Order: sequence, then C-alpha cells, then structure tokens
Amino acid sequence: MQAVIMAGGKGTRLRAITNDEIPKPMAPIAGKPILEWQMECLRRQGITDVVLIIGHLGHKIREYFGDGTAFGLRLSYLEETTPLGTAGALSLLPPLLTQDCFYLIFGDVLFDIDLERMRRFHQEKRSAATLFVHPNTHPFDSDLVVCDQEDRVLRFDSKQNVRDYWYNNCVNAGFYLLERSVCDRVPPNQKTDLEKEVLSRLIEEGGAVYGYRSPEYIKDVGTVDRIRRAEEELTSGFIARRSLAKRQRAIFLDRDGTVNRKNGLVFQEEQFALENCAVKAIRAINDSGYLAIVATNQPVVARGLCEVKDVERIHRKMETLLGREGVYLDDIRFCPHHPDKGYPEENPAYKIPCHCRKPDIGMLEYCAARYNIDLSASWMIGDTTIDIQTGRNAGTKTALVLTGDAGKDHKYDVKPDLICADLAEAVREIIKIS
Repeated sequence: MQAVIMAGGKGTRLRAITNDEIPKPMAPIAGKPILEWQMECLRRQGITDVVLIIGHLGHKIREYFGDGTAFGLRLSYLEETTPLGTAGALSLLPPLLTQDCFYLIFGDVLFDIDLERMRRFHQEKRSAATLFVHPNTHPFDSDLVVCDQEDRVLRFDSKQNVRDYWYNNCVNAGFYLLERSVCDRVPPNQKTDLEKEVLSRLIEEGGAVYGYRSPEYIKDVGTVDRIRRAEEELTSGFIARRSLAKRQRAIFLDRDGTVNRKNGLVFQEEQFALENCAVKAIRAINDSGYLAIVATNQPVVARGLCEVKDVERIHRKMETLLGREGVYLDDIRFCPHHPDKGYPEENPAYKIPCHCRKPDIGMLEYCAARYNIDLSASWMIGDTTIDIQTGRNAGTKTALVLTGDAGKDHKYDVKPDLICADLAEAVREIIKIS
C-alpha cells in the first residue's frame, strides 16, 4: 500500500508553537513533528512508500525527512505552488502513484489505526472512497457524515446547517482510502474541496462511498490546546491502546432503565429522557479507554408500536443529547425481535426467534468481532436479570443498577458481580477495579 499526506498547512492557530518558521505538520508533539508520528504508524504496518504534498514552508519538511531513508521510508514530494484546497493536488498525483488505491491523510491529524482492518473493509464494500468516521466530543460544531445501515455515505451534514433535528454523532476524521480513479475526478490545477466538490458529486452519481466507523484514536491537533492534550495521551499510552490491532475492553450498557429513564415501552422520541447520571457515567467511560456500547432489546418493533426507523430516531436523539454534553457512544446495537406471538398489532416479520435478543449474545458478539473486543475483560451493565444473564452468557463481568427495574424482573436466577445505585456508580466501581 501507499500513503499520501497533505502536508501543506500553514497553521495560523498554531503560531504560538510554529512561530511561522515551520509548517503546521512539523509542529512538535512529545519531541517529534506530527508528520513523524504519522509516518511511524505507517511504517509499523508495512507502508513505506509515502508521497508528501507540500506547500507553505515545504522546504522545512524536505530538509528534515529528505528521501526518507533515515526513517525507513521511501518519500517523494509534490509541491503546490499555489494552495489547491483539500483535493486540488490530487489531479497532479497519478504519476507518483504505484498502487490502485492509497491512503490519503491530512497532515494535522494524530492517529494510531489498524490500517489492514480498514483496507479489508474498503475491499469488501468495493468502495471507491472510504472515509474514516467516528464519534467525537463536539458533534454540534462538526461536519457530520450521514450513512445508511450498510455504512454507505448518503450525504454530508455541514456544521453551518441549523440542526433543529436529531442526528448521529458521526464525524469525518480526515483520513481516507481512495481508489486511483478518484484523482481523475479532480479538475487540474484548480482549488478544490474533497468533501464538497469531489466526494459529494461521486455520491450524487451513485458512486461507492463508505464510512469506516472505528473507535480508534484519530484527532485533529491543529490548536495549541489539542497538541497539549495529545502529548498527555501519547505519553500515557492511551493512543496506542486504542488501536484495533490490540484487544479492546468494552462496557456494554442496557438502554431503558440504565442510560435513560424507564418510561414504559419507549417507542416515541418524546418518551426518551436520559438518566441524570448518564452523561457523567459515559464521560468516565470515554476517558477510561473502555469502549461505551449500548446493547438493547427493542421489542416495540415486533409489537407493532413503531418501526425500525422510529427506534433509530430515538437513538439519534440519545446521541445528540450526549454530544451536546461532550460525551459519546462508540456504537449502538438493538434487537427489534420478539419470539412470542399474540399481540393484535404485532409485526410478524419481527416475531421470530433470533440470536441478537438478550440474553442471547449476538449483539455483543458482533461488536467483539468488529472492534476486537476481549469479552472476558469487558462488562455488561443493566437494570434487569436479563442483562446480567446476557453478560454471563457472553463471558463478561456484570453490574446491576438499582434504577429502572432494579433487578425486580426476576426472569433469571443470577447474581451480578456488582450492585450499584446507578450507572455512574457502576462505572466508577468498574474503573476502580480496573
């Protein structure tokens, strides 16, 4: 594989660090330029052929890296004489490409990603352009990526839009896997925006553009505060531990009665309200290194009270409310099935036995495969004995919260590893044990 790094940024927000004497991608983090951290991650995974697109103070990058030999790389350079935006230089790239597809990386992002896993996704989807997407702590002022259930990108939701609607916390991270043919769509020597002018048109024409959602660490470090935070996360090992090349730990959360208040069968968005402690608890999970994943039975679909799209709307509300407070879920899985028949308004398509309905473990197994989760090092938190039995079946540790049903469903004769007043206490005790 080959990588292309957009390293032409001026970095006006980093002037306190760069003093306008080095380009933005050369800003130091923990003693090394951002670019060097990027190249180390690439080299560790066997990607040694890198093209650097340079511009402002680009000679500083050439002087530092040379031909790449000293860094175990083979570097080539493409210099913009005038700024060409996030895509304009791609029109000049084909003579330097040695592969049919390549990683495209913005020069101001710090990352540690299992690149082979992303490549397999790209190939399986037969994608022309794959975007690395993830939830972040500020979706309310971020451009969002809208995907369907198969991860196909439908459109981009600009941060300039007035969002009087619920939305998924799904953000473009500035890291792509592109087919060579995408370069042919870029007009030569014109300032061009990759997202708005190239990928949006490709989507409109029915092209295969997909979002690869991952909880791995990738952050724009284009401000002084973000660089300082990144240095802490680098030196603590937090960044390296998030790579899906390493086994992950997750805290699986039941929804009704655990994350949100128990309000009967929740099938309308108006019924949904977060537990008072939910934001505090999920923030603690985000900071801990555990993945935060909701796994919930939603038989309201099988009962005919609503449709799958209504459950998805409720989950968009949940993501929006959490995102406004600077916290996020790494994934949300739900089971719409129920095996028992007999309700007059029931939807027979969902009145079936399945592997995803708790206490069966299909939802947890799906996440374990997708995110390389070690279930034995993970937890299941819920308010019912069904949740505790689910954790037992999956091999996780378990915590019962005394909100919602508080274990009074008595469907299974099981004892949790922890009994806690609410979600915040459960997460606090789990992190303490860890």
